[in-house]
Amino acid sequence: SVRMRDQRAFPSKRKVTVAGLVLCRQRPSTASGVTFITLEDETGIVNLIVWRDVFERYRKPVRLSTILLARGVVERAGEVIHVHAHHLEQFDHHMPSLISMSRDFQ
Repeated sequence: SVRMRDQRAFPSKRKVTVAGLVLCRQRPSTASGVTFITLEDETGIVNLIVWRDVFERYRKPVRLSTILLARGVVERAGEVIHVHAHHLEQFDHHMPSLISMSRDFQ
């Protein structure tokens, strides 16, 4: 897993694994079923893009995780960096006393 601050050096299309605390989940009605998740580790944040098919495959980790591991591909547009997630895992068992404080929006 890479630290959030290290993602800035990655070129587009690089495969990465990131893990962090879920800060928020957003699934706007205007996004055609795409879910946006923001993760944070001790070095910064990363924005995940979760397409509808990936959301359906990993519904439980996407909706319920406090700590989430994501594997995906980097997309860069100037200074804006996203990770298109293709695999998601709930990692809450690594910190069982942590209480979820994510802000989730529909």
